[in-house]
Amino acid sequence: MLSKSYAVNGKGHLTIGGVDTVELAENYGTPLYVFDENDIRNSCREFKAAFDKYYGGNARVYYASKAFSCKEMYRLTDSEGLCADVVSGGELYTALSAGFPSENIGFHGNNKTPDELAYALDSRVGRIVVDNIYELHTLDALAEEKGVCQKILLRIKPGIDCHTHDYIKTGQIDSKFGFALENGEALEAAKLATAMENVELVGIHCHIGSQIFETQPFVDAADIMVSLAKTIEKNCGKTLTEINFGGGYGIKYLESDSPVPKGDSIRLLCEAVKEASEKYGFPLPTLAIEPGRSIVGDATLTLYKIGVVKTIKDVRTYVSVDGGMSDNPRYALYGAEYEAIVANKADKPRDFTATIAGKCCESGDLIQEHTKIQTPEVGDTLAVLSTGAYNYSMASNYNRIPRPAAVMVKDGSSRLIIERETYEDLIRKDI
Repeated sequence: MLSKSYAVNGKGHLTIGGVDTVELAENYGTPLYVFDENDIRNSCREFKAAFDKYYGGNARVYYASKAFSCKEMYRLTDSEGLCADVVSGGELYTALSAGFPSENIGFHGNNKTPDELAYALDSRVGRIVVDNIYELHTLDALAEEKGVCQKILLRIKPGIDCHTHDYIKTGQIDSKFGFALENGEALEAAKLATAMENVELVGIHCHIGSQIFETQPFVDAADIMVSLAKTIEKNCGKTLTEINFGGGYGIKYLESDSPVPKGDSIRLLCEAVKEASEKYGFPLPTLAIEPGRSIVGDATLTLYKIGVVKTIKDVRTYVSVDGGMSDNPRYALYGAEYEAIVANKADKPRDFTATIAGKCCESGDLIQEHTKIQTPEVGDTLAVLSTGAYNYSMASNYNRIPRPAAVMVKDGSSRLIIERETYEDLIRKDI
């Protein structure tokens, strides 16, 4: 099994968090996102414990809520002592609605609107990560109007190429995010920010990509970012106190995947920052990271009901489910790989080759192609594993399909955290 959350019970059914997935499908309907609370909490604690051990606790762990944003996730991560990373006014509103402390919120985004920036200032968010010069000027003017001085970080493109899909690389110069080092943008932005009266430049930020299984890119980023902090100190007379290295830690989607353990990743990052700080003569900064996928991704699965099983002789067999790209668009977007199990036959061998198809009126509406599952029949329950990150977040109402419900399981019990949308929800804003 990919996760410790998953097991097979005496009925031969797949379980998550001690709960029978077949019963979950019957009780809550399908499609259904199922999250294991203990697994999520354990991931939060692993990151915090690693920083305590290897960096004396001088660190912040921001949950990157774009991975999965709902009120219960903000309540859960807040209870574990994490901060929250939001990237839109909607995510900020959700976090605040859940009672998340605004001082522990960092606000990202490459094109924050003036209204979103004003909302962040009014809400007294702890940090705003500035992406571009226009935003810097806009934020300074808005802060002046409101009589506040906002703490900011500058988002930096450190020029690191990591081995991941092109759509989720973000650290190279040709990226819509942040200030580049190679052409002098980063230093010029720092000079401008330190001269402003209504923002306080306290740190720098980078995010090199997502679903990364290597450690060297993070080690390289540490040297580059500390070096930049020293350059800013020399040229701007400002000693930065924070460096945020973003997220990107990979998870296990397939049995063949080998993600680096969380503790090892943090140890190597802390060691690299200490080494670079000594090398450049720079005081040890407060460190921050922004894990999202690595907190919630493999603590989750999605349940479907199998409908049509269509075999095209000498071509393939399509196994159609009652969801698809409307609740998981990642395969259609960039060929994301998943493991799938017929949940009510989890004790049987996965010896059937299937292309899992969704119900949307789109040829590209597939969840996986040529994947091994147990022999499927109409009415079976299909579980697609490791779907906690960027599934509900990217879900849509394409073909006017209501978005699924979500439940949290813990120690053999379950509770609803997001209600299933209804047809009435779909037309509520129609005129």
